Amino acid sequence: MTESDLAHLRTDYASHSLSEAELEADPIRQFEHWFKQALAAQVPEPNAMALATTGADLRPSARIVLLKDFDPCGFVFFTNYDSRKGQELAENPYASLLFHWIALERQVRIDGIVEKTDSAQSDAYFAVRPLASKIGAWASEQSAVIPNRATLEARMMQFTERFKDNAPRPPYWGGYRLRPHRIEFWQGRPSRLHDRIQYQRNTDDDWHVVRLAP
Repeated sequence: MTESDLAHLRTDYASHSLSEAELEADPIRQFEHWFKQALAAQVPEPNAMALATTGADLRPSARIVLLKDFDPCGFVFFTNYDSRKGQELAENPYASLLFHWIALERQVRIDGIVEKTDSAQSDAYFAVRPLASKIGAWASEQSAVIPNRATLEARMMQFTERFKDNAPRPPYWGGYRLRPHRIEFWQGRPSRLHDRIQYQRNTDDDWHVVRLAP
């Protein structure tokens, strides 16, 4: 594929619009409304989101994680606390989330500060994971260098034998909650004149809504 081929790849978005009149006053409720529409449209993995973090070196890194809960307090995901993302969040707790529901020509961008969930929430979610996923959390020293895949598979067998059918939550594994201070809803429109509506949390803990140029 040449540079010219890439230059001509484009889609004109025309399926939906987003006006101030149809917005919820609370961005979490607006997110819930859009999320339900993504579910109804059978968007593949609608809870998949890019998580962008930076550590002390201020060099950004991003990866896809899965949203597992959201409420007025924020957006929750689970991972290994010793992973690269965990180490970066320990150094700098500010992060960004991005949902891209391409079938609906929509994005949601969420910026905020990240904190660990309490042990009870981490335990509750870990309890409903499939057994293989539970054992995998023990077997994988996430983000560590390993010599080959055989090493990982051997650790999986080791912990399968150790835990049988009842693996507890590892002490280094659990949840994070991103508490948002800014949420942007992006709706694709024709001629690249997209709708961008931003909610910004004020110091008195309410939300200020503005429209951004595309």
